[in-house]
Amino acid sequence: MRYMLMICGDDSGLDVADVAEMPGCEGWAEEMTRRGVLRGGAGLQPSSTAVTVRVRDGRPLILDGPFAETKDQIGGFALVECADMDEAIEVAAKHPAARQWTIEVRPIMEP
Repeated sequence: MRYMLMICGDDSGLDVADVAEMPGCEGWAEEMTRRGVLRGGAGLQPSSTAVTVRVRDGRPLILDGPFAETKDQIGGFALVECADMDEAIEVAAKHPAARQWTIEVRPIMEP
């Protein structure tokens, strides 16, 4: 089953280069690739670069910034394929970002 690991945290004051080079991320990705569970992923630019889009009455409403009224924002994601939720949690717990941010593990809807 596929799972999305959403890496969430307070991105205020973060330097994009610091996130991109978070110690241990490369090793985690290498290990998960070796295990055959990593299917993709990426870090995201800070939430200040985000745009939200909604369509109401057939017209797009475009707003700067993230929609969520919270400090925690999605800073990156990984797509993994694991046997079950327990394995997905184990994979998420090994991600270096879990030490200072939060990783939400969510099953992907399969057709």
